[in-house]
Amino acid sequence: MHPSLIVLYTDHLQECALFYISLGLPLQAEQHGNGPKHYAAELGATVFEVYPASDRRPPTGSLRLGFRVPAHAVVRRLPPGRHLLTDPDGRTVDLEIMNE
Repeated sequence: MHPSLIVLYTDHLQECALFYISLGLPLQAEQHGNGPKHYAAELGATVFEVYPASDRRPPTGSLRLGFRVPAHAVVRRLPPGRHLLTDPDGRTVDLEIMNE
């Protein structure tokens, strides 16, 4: 089994999108029909999306995410190795930067 979709709901859409982009996720702005503007990236067989929270879809609460990314993809200046970061909503992000 492999996850095919991960969706985060946030009150800080722009800040979260920029945070995950800085980690090397290739998020692109999207909007389907009259739906909300959001960000999405294909990570192999998994789609990762960041959507604005709403009354119907409250912000995603406590969650820990892990990503393994090649060093060249990371915009932040972080050395190879493991880093525990916090996104704008307070979620823990376990980032492993791989040597190439």
